[in-house]
Amino acid sequence: MGTVTLKNNETNQSWDFDLIDCTRGPKAINFSKLFETTGIFSYDPGYGSTAGCESTISFINGKEGELLYKGFPIQELVQKYHFTDICKLLISDDLPKNKEESLSFDLELRHRSFLHEKIKGIFGVFPDSAHPMATLSALLSILATLYYDHKEMDDEDDYQTMARRIIAKTPTMIAFCYRHSVGAPFIEPDVSKSYVENFLYMLRSYPHGRYKYTLKGEQEINPLEVEALDKILILHADHGQNASTTTVRNVASTGVHPYAAIASGINALWGPAHGGANEAVLKQLNEIGDVKNVEKFIARVKDKNDSFRLMGFGHRVYKSYDPRAKAIKALKDELNKKGIKMDNRLSDIAEKLEEVALSDDYFKARNLYPNVDFYSGIILSALKIPTRLFTPIFVLGRMPGWCAQLIEHVKNPYARITRPRQVYLGK
Repeated sequence: MGTVTLKNNETNQSWDFDLIDCTRGPKAINFSKLFETTGIFSYDPGYGSTAGCESTISFINGKEGELLYKGFPIQELVQKYHFTDICKLLISDDLPKNKEESLSFDLELRHRSFLHEKIKGIFGVFPDSAHPMATLSALLSILATLYYDHKEMDDEDDYQTMARRIIAKTPTMIAFCYRHSVGAPFIEPDVSKSYVENFLYMLRSYPHGRYKYTLKGEQEINPLEVEALDKILILHADHGQNASTTTVRNVASTGVHPYAAIASGINALWGPAHGGANEAVLKQLNEIGDVKNVEKFIARVKDKNDSFRLMGFGHRVYKSYDPRAKAIKALKDELNKKGIKMDNRLSDIAEKLEEVALSDDYFKARNLYPNVDFYSGIILSALKIPTRLFTPIFVLGRMPGWCAQLIEHVKNPYARITRPRQVYLGK
């Protein structure tokens, strides 16, 4: 550990501040007592150079295109494990030791996936046209009234119950949101199906007889679809202190119910600059319309007088190729080879955009590489996921990360209520 000296040239005063040695990444200056010591505070709009917490959950090296969950490279996790294994890793620090332990955790989530009967009746107050993200946020707040005991968590069992309950119920709530929006009857979870397969089942199946539900024709679930969605969820499970995760931590710092804090994360994720970006990418690919139009739209991006912005390129943290985007592109190519039908027109436009952008000095100078949203919408469409569910799918993947981040924050005895300063420029 070293120190950094801050000097005020106007008064000739100087102060020393400790340097924190991080296990990975750059060192940090401990400015926690900056104002109390100097009477000055730092100005960092968007917090691009400010760490608001200590964490052991995920690590991003934007320069090298590296992402780790609990020290494990994302490439290894997405190849070797299921999404529910990653849920266990994030909320309890342990990967399953064998197939039996993996299945046991998945089974626990399946049995927790049923919704309280009172929640089902509440769907009637939402209009059919309501965006699933708005409905989902409201449902999380309602869960806070049904499981109020989670507001006072005292031991590890309490934390685990809270996290496992919400991770288990999220796919059911998303499926119910969708079926309500299209006027279809709700399909209850089937504990004989895995976590991810169950989600697709609740989305697609329809009643056949009094108590049976079936999947026919294109609605049948291909194991490749389950595998693909599982990988997409893993790639979205956590990503450092992004806008929605920071929102969850900030709201949790007030001592509010954990599900209310997570509801705030859902609202933050909804924005097109965050979780809504994959939906925006698909919309833009349709706007471009044809491979032959790509050069024209690239020219618009580079025209400073044109407000057009290429969606799915660039990232606040990554200054090289997003490792999640690499994995998703490889997944797209693999699914294509194995017979999962892609929209070839959109896929060709996307690949042409990437090809042109990666060879263009304008994009290279600005480190504008494809991010996780660029190809994910094309894959989700191939999995027959409705476009309006793209962002809720992001919620499904990010839920274990939010739970882990919230638990880490509320367990920290030194955590304070979030209260940034402001640079006042008014009268």
